[in-house]
Amino acid sequence: MSKSELPREVARQIRLLQQSFDAFDEAAAARLGINRTDLRALDIVLGVGPLTAGDLTAALRLSPAATTTVIDRLERAGLVARTRDPESRRRVLVAATDAARAAEREIYRPVGEAGLRALDRYDRTQLDIIIDFLATARAVQQEHAERLGARPRR
Repeated sequence: MSKSELPREVARQIRLLQQSFDAFDEAAAARLGINRTDLRALDIVLGVGPLTAGDLTAALRLSPAATTTVIDRLERAGLVARTRDPESRRRVLVAATDAARAAEREIYRPVGEAGLRALDRYDRTQLDIIIDFLATARAVQQEHAERLGARPRR
């Protein structure tokens, strides 16, 4: 493959990677009996820790009413709980439950461990390049997500 063909191959591999992420997320959501939006919300709660519904709304880019519906569904599924903020009794936090943490271990730990094993084949310089590439790719995606979000549909 020529050097001029490599960027297209990188783009093709990224597309395939995105499709594999989508397939994994679909399988994870099905395993948990929730939809993809609920899975995104659960991922945020698991990653950030307890947060307010407002913070979750901002992270999901949903309306407050839609976020409340997501929280209600996740609560019914036993994956999140609403708790009082110990520092401000008026504030309610959304927190992952023990069942959510167990599901996280069952579903995500094996793929995480496999990913770490796969990365063992790269040296430090290569890993630095991979990290730089991923950060750059994420920044490009974020920029264009914002571009699309700022423009009304025609």
